[in-house]
Amino acid sequence: MVKKSLFSVCLLFTCLCLATIANAQQIVVVDEQDNSPIAQATIQLEDSDKAAVTNVMGRADISSLGTEGRLIIRHIGYKPVLITFERLAKQAYIVSMRAAAEELEDVVVSANKWEQDKREIPQRITQFKALEIAKAEPATTADLLSVGGQVFIQKSQLGGGSPMIRGFAANSVLLVVDGVRMNNAIYRSGNLQNVITLDPNSLSEAEVVYGPGAVIYGSDALGGVMDFHTKSPEFSSEGISTTGGVLLRGASAAKAITGSFNLSVSLPKFASFTSFTYNDFDDLRSGKNRPKDFPNFGKRYWYVERIEGQDQRIENDDVNIQTPSGYNQTNVLQKFKWKTSNFSDLTYAFHYSTSSDIPRYDRLIQTNIVSQPVYAEWHYGPQEWQMHSLQSRFFYPTKLFDALKITTAYQLVEESRHDRRFSEDWLRHRIEKVDALSLNLDFERSFGLNNELFYGIELVGNKVNSEAYAENIVDGSTRPESTRYPDGDNTWNSAAAYFSIKNELSQRWILNTGLRYNFVKLNAEFVDKSFYDFPYDEINLKNGSLNGNLGIVFLPSAKLKLNALLSTGFRAPNMDDVGKVFDSEPGVVIVPNPDLKPEKTYNFEYGFDAQLTPALKINVVNYFTMLKDAMVRRPFTFNGQSQIEYDGVLSDVYAEVNTGEAFIWGLSAQLNYRLTNGLHAYMNLTYTDGKDTVEDLPLRHVSPVFGETGISYKKDQLETNFIVRYSGGIAFEDLAPSEQNKPYLYTSDGALPWYTLNLSSSYNFSEYFSVHLNLENLLDTHYRTYSSGISAAGFNAILALRTTF
Repeated sequence: MVKKSLFSVCLLFTCLCLATIANAQQIVVVDEQDNSPIAQATIQLEDSDKAAVTNVMGRADISSLGTEGRLIIRHIGYKPVLITFERLAKQAYIVSMRAAAEELEDVVVSANKWEQDKREIPQRITQFKALEIAKAEPATTADLLSVGGQVFIQKSQLGGGSPMIRGFAANSVLLVVDGVRMNNAIYRSGNLQNVITLDPNSLSEAEVVYGPGAVIYGSDALGGVMDFHTKSPEFSSEGISTTGGVLLRGASAAKAITGSFNLSVSLPKFASFTSFTYNDFDDLRSGKNRPKDFPNFGKRYWYVERIEGQDQRIENDDVNIQTPSGYNQTNVLQKFKWKTSNFSDLTYAFHYSTSSDIPRYDRLIQTNIVSQPVYAEWHYGPQEWQMHSLQSRFFYPTKLFDALKITTAYQLVEESRHDRRFSEDWLRHRIEKVDALSLNLDFERSFGLNNELFYGIELVGNKVNSEAYAENIVDGSTRPESTRYPDGDNTWNSAAAYFSIKNELSQRWILNTGLRYNFVKLNAEFVDKSFYDFPYDEINLKNGSLNGNLGIVFLPSAKLKLNALLSTGFRAPNMDDVGKVFDSEPGVVIVPNPDLKPEKTYNFEYGFDAQLTPALKINVVNYFTMLKDAMVRRPFTFNGQSQIEYDGVLSDVYAEVNTGEAFIWGLSAQLNYRLTNGLHAYMNLTYTDGKDTVEDLPLRHVSPVFGETGISYKKDQLETNFIVRYSGGIAFEDLAPSEQNKPYLYTSDGALPWYTLNLSSSYNFSEYFSVHLNLENLLDTHYRTYSSGISAAGFNAILALRTTF
């Protein structure tokens, strides 16, 4: 404390001297508490576009601003300052700014794409910081989202993870990374596993915005937005500096091994960040302690091998090993950052992810009526994703904006499906490629001390290429096969403009309003009709949507926040909705529907965030969502027929159709209680219910009640957490129709309730080296999360070594 105080006094004295030498041409902006300099603070002459920006030393030249009037000084995380030149001179041109939020986690980005105080936002937002991510040691980003028990994760295979948020999932929740939307034209309505292409070890933070996010993010954000921020290089104050880190991790349940390395190089005007991660997962071991009423549930008695040209059922030596389910994955992130001026910078980012073949476990456990395997092979091919993005940021205030971000990105996605039926020689290959281009212009403009305008435009273009063929694994010959998507010129394009206003009506009342108009155009061409006699040559859809929100925040005291929000959302049909032909489940084939319309939501939510006592904090949100023209799978006809042959199997015809409406409501609660210094308890609980109100049927992605309760102890360099994770069940008769058609995933009682006991510990030997030991599912409970095709991990010991330099 003495050293810090001495440093603060010296720094303040230095600032005084510099301000005096500058003859009132230099202003110095510092933190009120420790007098540390504040970089990137904007100093603007009131009612003009004249401005200056502080450098890394907190200094700025204000000679061009004149000597009359008042200056407005702003910086995210600090309360704005309004000061006259006369007052500034009396303070020796030194301005102290007070932090706007007590804790760093109160600053969020996802709500309006710019950093804001979380207390001023009406939406519910969950944050995952880098330190929390490291302590949880998630194997994938899907596992990261499940940390804390606030996002429900479904898995069809070990190499997967589909988030369910407020009764929505897959292409009805939006993935955003570094300001670029990942959702593309072939994101499907079933369970979607693309979130695992992101490396949790490269994330600086992640934010989940609950509820419709259409005003800021456009189509697909019905249930919420998952906004991921990868680590970014930082400039040095002078000279060159180098930092880095190494992670080595092992996990017993899948005999998983992870190696991760990152390196940062910083110069005053150039910086680089490099990250590389490799994960290798063996077949997953499930828990051995099954429910008494279902002692055989989830046991893997056999698997298939090809021996001497014949498919053979092989007895599994350990019924708890889910064979085959293992895979490996590689992630690379490279960022370069240039300081183009004191008030602008440019960042190039390259993201790359690839995997081995990923077994589709839920398909490989299917059997026919004589208990023979349906498939000998069924796997996703290497799931490849690469993104090149270029982002330019400009922080100099003008009449049009105070800050501007221009983000351009190109993404290339390749995914494939490969299946071969038991005792057959033909292996089918279906391959999809998507080229995605996007341009985002996002502006922020402040008015006075307390009002902010956020606005921008977004352009997105997708091109889809779909191929298919069958390969004879005996003689190597090939033959054509039906493609999953139309085989012609397929495009999905979107253009949008939006604005959002945060208006501080008083110190206690904050109004948030916004509007967005989105226009979406889809074109799909059917060239080859030799497999299916499509009654059309192409499908053309044009849809426009105007969405808005109106939110109010009431802050009667520093310890209480009340909020309410009205918002709308929409999802325009994509290529997967209107153009695919595939088997979603045994005996069911999905066909195109050229008459599909967008689905829309109308959402109302309210809640409160209260510090009831110095030790007790609670947050509660209650929401109601009306879904109009909901896209759901229902019986359909193809050329007048209710059944057609697909891959040699006579199948019932289904399609995505617009039902009348659906209603979803839910409640979430978070409680934190500090027992003593270093010891605190918490609880997160989420309840969701929803139905198709026209047909009185359950909705597929409405999860059972779930949550997490834990107690944490921290002293010096040691932190230990005891965690209980749990989920309710859903009776078989209450499952959605599509889930009832997959009885092999459930017991006769449906989805069973479950809970696990978990223990995690971390110890920092120094600021450069730490050890993490997590013991998951201590009771080795056998359980399967709702809608999942693979049972969860049994007892899992995770040991991780982290070092920095």
